[in-house]
Amino acid sequence: MPKSVTRSYSRYTEEAIALLSGLIRAARLERKLSAQEVAERAGISRSMLQRIEKSDLKCEIGAVFEVATIVGVNLFNAQPSSLTLARHIKQTDEKLALLPQRARKKNKVVDDDF
Repeated sequence: MPKSVTRSYSRYTEEAIALLSGLIRAARLERKLSAQEVAERAGISRSMLQRIEKSDLKCEIGAVFEVATIVGVNLFNAQPSSLTLARHIKQTDEKLALLPQRARKKNKVVDDDF
């Protein structure tokens, strides 16, 4: 069994996931959905949903986003329609088209002329 990797996360990351997990839990409870119902709709286990709601940073981001969508938590200030999200995706794609395909470090020129 592979050894678990211990990662450190920034305070911003920890606070962001704490906020998102709190919003997910509150939305689920407001809609009177059981953990089992949401887990089944998201295609995950109930224990995974509990980990998401407890701000576990090792959960799959896709699972977290799917659960947020199911309980009605809007991500990225997106409206329920996909028009706003589609516009943001298009803008990001256009920006990526202008950027280089790879990030490369510049070769440092060694000045060995004494």
